[in-house]
Amino acid sequence: MKFIVSSSSLLKNVNLISGVINSNNTLPILDNFLFELDGNQLKITGSDLETTISTIVEVESADNAKIAVPSRILLDTLKTFPDQPLTFIQKEDNLMEIVSEQGNYQIALEAADEYPQAPEVQEAAVSTLQAGILSEAISKTLFATGNDELRPVMTGVFFQAGKDNFKFVATDAHRLVKYTRKDLPSAEATEYIMPKKPLTLLKNILSGSNEDVKVEYNQTNTRFSFQNIVLICRLIDGKYPNYDAVIPKENPNVLTINRNLFLTSLKRVALFSNKTTNQVRLKLSGSSLIIHAEDVDFASKAEERLPCDYNGSDMQIGFNSKFLIEVLNNLQSDDITLEMSEPSRAGIIKPVDGLEEGEEILMLVMPVMLNA
Repeated sequence: MKFIVSSSSLLKNVNLISGVINSNNTLPILDNFLFELDGNQLKITGSDLETTISTIVEVESADNAKIAVPSRILLDTLKTFPDQPLTFIQKEDNLMEIVSEQGNYQIALEAADEYPQAPEVQEAAVSTLQAGILSEAISKTLFATGNDELRPVMTGVFFQAGKDNFKFVATDAHRLVKYTRKDLPSAEATEYIMPKKPLTLLKNILSGSNEDVKVEYNQTNTRFSFQNIVLICRLIDGKYPNYDAVIPKENPNVLTINRNLFLTSLKRVALFSNKTTNQVRLKLSGSSLIIHAEDVDFASKAEERLPCDYNGSDMQIGFNSKFLIEVLNNLQSDDITLEMSEPSRAGIIKPVDGLEEGEEILMLVMPVMLNA
């Protein structure tokens, strides 16, 4: 087996898929990339059993072979090279020599036959999503997923396709994000829960592109095909909670405020909050918002008054500042609205501007009980 490839091209492609490889694998073979050479095309695969991602690189070769190359030493070596052609030569069954302009390097290989095969996505439904829209949907929802392994359905993002829209939902029971695209109708209604890790990989791969992504899914797996990249992952099994039930429908108290002004003020005042609860108190009255935080144990407190547009009855409501800041950080609008019904019910945050046609986003934050 012998092939010649551009060092920068190879590095770019192995970088794309290296994120799937765990630092501690139960199967040692998963510490490797699978190289499958078919003439002038080299297919590179990485896997953690749950998620498998592969990409194809153009090379100079006439050979057909399959090898398993240790991922860490290959990546670290490629990062040190300036752009140049590299020659890979399989000397024996378990040895690979890399020849560069600077010198020669030898790597011990693993048995490629031990590498697990990616599952086939059989009897799959198929849809097409634009890469930029999918990347944006992932970015807007991923931060709100939970980490509780006892509730696995809440550790992923809920994909819900309907006849006239596509919804992406994430929640950890403290906050919830519902991102809706009305420009993504589906031929048939369907829903599935995508795990966090493959979504993180997808977000990085799709960033900045507007090409189409082919999505195939059945009850157990989903396959994303984009340019020369294929990602297959196991779906999270279970029923997603009825998220609409926790979104208050009647919210007569509406605060409209500059997002950046609100965000920077929250970050300052939150520094003085209790480090366990991270509680901030919002006092709403007329055209002013007072943000208050206090840590009785350390006798520290802070308060800021901000100009705003508030329609509703005077009220005080408490939030965990970490969740509120994270929600505001994941919006790009100049102004936002905070809709509330009462201090014990969730606050709903929506952008006032900056949305594309057909795009809707709702972010919900649960309140915390205020100390008297």
